[in-house]
Order: sequence, then C-alpha cells, then structure tokens
Amino acid sequence: MTEWINGVAKLSIPTPFPVGDVNVYLLKGDRLTLVDTGPNTIDAWDSLRQQLKYLGVTTSDIEQIILTHHHPDHAGLLEFFPVSTEVYGHPLNDRWLSQFDSFLAEQDPFFVQLCKEFGAPVEYPSQLVREIKRDYTYSSNRDLTGHLVTGATPLGQGDWVVLETPGHAQSHISLYREKDGVFIGGDHLLHHISPNPCLEPPLPGETERPQSIFQYNQSLYELLKLPIRLVYAGHGKEIYDTNQRIQDSFLHQQERSSRIMKWLETESLTAFEVCQRLFPHNYQHQLYLSMSETVAQFDYLTVLEGIRVFKEGSGEYRYSAHSG
Repeated sequence: MTEWINGVAKLSIPTPFPVGDVNVYLLKGDRLTLVDTGPNTIDAWDSLRQQLKYLGVTTSDIEQIILTHHHPDHAGLLEFFPVSTEVYGHPLNDRWLSQFDSFLAEQDPFFVQLCKEFGAPVEYPSQLVREIKRDYTYSSNRDLTGHLVTGATPLGQGDWVVLETPGHAQSHISLYREKDGVFIGGDHLLHHISPNPCLEPPLPGETERPQSIFQYNQSLYELLKLPIRLVYAGHGKEIYDTNQRIQDSFLHQQERSSRIMKWLETESLTAFEVCQRLFPHNYQHQLYLSMSETVAQFDYLTVLEGIRVFKEGSGEYRYSAHSG
C-alpha cells in the first residue's frame, strides 16, 4: 500500500521488462519531487496516477522530477509530463534522452564491432542492435532542465545530497539523507539481484568504452563509508543491511569470475562462448544484458587476474588462463 514514511512515498510501476515493476519515489519538501518515473506505457501512466491519487496528489502537483539514470524503465514516462515539469539528472542523461533516436543510430557500429570482437556469430550483432532500440521505444524525448552531480542539493530538497554512482549506467546518481541514513539508490543496489554493469559506447570526447565493472565496484566501496540505515531500491524490497548486501554483491562477482577462470585454465574461449555458458537460458532473448555481464567479468579478469588475450585473424578475441 502506498503511504508516506518520513516524507518518502514508494510507488511500484509496471514495466514491460523481465525485471518487473520499477519503484519510483515521491518526496515531500519545498518542491514536490518525483524520483524516476517508470516506462513510456499507458499502463505505467495509469498506475502512477492511481497511486498518486491515493496520496492526495495529481501529476500536475509534481514540480520536479529527478532521474537516477537514463534507462527506459526509470525515465520513459517523462513523455507524459508537461514541458513545464522540471527534470534534473546527471549530464550523461542528455545523450540518451534529448536525441536518443540519432544517438542510438550512432551506436550501431560500436555494438556491431563489439559483437565481432567477442566472437558472436554473424546473426547476433543485428539482434543486439534491435534489442537495444526495442527497449528504447519505452523511453522519452526530453531535455533536462538542469544537471545534478556529487555534492549537489536538489532544489527544494535541502535534506538530500546527490552522489554519483556510475556502474550500472554512466548517468547513475543516488540521493542520500544524512539525518536518518536514508538512501534512494535507483539500480545501484538491489535486494534480490546484482545490478548489471551495462555496456555503453565511449563517453563524449573519449575513444574507449567505459569499464563499468570497476566503476560499479568503486561506487559500492563509497557506500561502505556512509552510515546508511535504509536503501530505497529501484526494484524489489528495501535494504536494511546495506554493508552485508554490498559484501554479497562482491562475493557474487568473485564466484562468477572464479567460475570463468576455471574454464579458461583448460581452454581458450571467446566472450560469446562464455556468455552462452553463463546464461544458457537468457542470452538469446536478453543478449544485451547477458553480454554486458560477461564482458564486465572479462574486464575484471584481464586487469586483476592477468588472463591472456589473443586476437584471431577473423578479428575476434580469445581468452586464456592456461600457460600452454
């Protein structure tokens, strides 16, 4: 049941994605603020309005929206809000939201080349591109009113401070309320699953893609420094033992990396071959997420475990941990 708890109301919004409902949050303050929106669907809009009505609020009462990141399940419903509703988020939201059709088209060569390097069969690059563009049909075309970075305080929300938490997305931010240790974390930390360090093309002005796994781990380490009492997550239940959940995330990552290392100690494999082994039931219909997680593990193992990389004549990379 939707209710106010210390100035925060949690609203669960349906999505068309396998992850299920997304949680958005309404914040009291000098400015009534919505953190994230839900996807660009009629079902999501109707659900949001119904839950707001229970709180005695309408969508026109919302004065500003803060985005934790640009993914469609968190930002797509911006399309339904009037242009007078102010929208704030990290500067890296802009390239995904304001002109995402042209930006997604520019990404095509990046993902096609990536699939080739990681040994995906010829039919998969176009599948990956279609999958990404399909998901972004649930996004919005919207300019940000202003930007939020680490240390900023959102307008009318003086108790909250912004923290940049990249990893799951380059645009990811979170909100922290020091007085009671409440943290609104988007997809940075989830109760039931480990967030995916998503593949993204190079940042503006750069030539190499971000290695999201290292950003994500560093963002988690930063959370360990804070006396967080409660995490309001972007999906699923609240988290009350933040440090334990973070340690569980590290352990999960180490277990998966160790599993891959054992394979590489006996044979050379491409990233796509490992992806098929890690996600035998998901890689064909969730290729982007499956490959993102797999590539993150190879980034981790290449830097920290020194696995060897070989480039074949076909342009694909093979990885090995054995000495032969």
